[in-house]
Amino acid sequence: MNERTVLLVEDNPADVELMMSAFEELDFPYGVAVARDGGEALDYLFGTGKFNGRNKKTSPLLVILDLKLSKMGGLEVLKQMRSDSTLKHVVVVAMTSSAEERDQFGAQLLGANVCFQKPDGFDEFLGIVKKVKELLDAFPELVADAEAIPAIKRGLKKPTQESWSG
Repeated sequence: MNERTVLLVEDNPADVELMMSAFEELDFPYGVAVARDGGEALDYLFGTGKFNGRNKKTSPLLVILDLKLSKMGGLEVLKQMRSDSTLKHVVVVAMTSSAEERDQFGAQLLGANVCFQKPDGFDEFLGIVKKVKELLDAFPELVADAEAIPAIKRGLKKPTQESWSG
């Protein structure tokens, strides 16, 4: 397993279990860290709180971020990530249980690379994990060098919800 990780930020235990099962089924080659609320996500990202001592220079490869979180919402996490020089280039895949386009649009305005309605079954979660794996496989520079992310992102086309939902 690669030492780089994907950070899953999700407060619903059933959704965490589905996503982790999808990662296992696909033999996902990277570590997966789980933060169960917005505050815990920021602690992980900044190496504080229960993640005190985590190497802050090793940003996650990608963050899968639920927007409707307890304690601190995903939009606030996203704002803080985008305002930090070491985290602003991390790829963020945002999920929301809301069918409201304005929620998804708001996440994209704040810097989410893609935002979609949260899946409600294993096969849909599996489809998301497949897309994440394809993204990381297609851009090995993302895995090898976090400094390459800004250049890679300039060459990416904005994905659509359809391209991420399976």
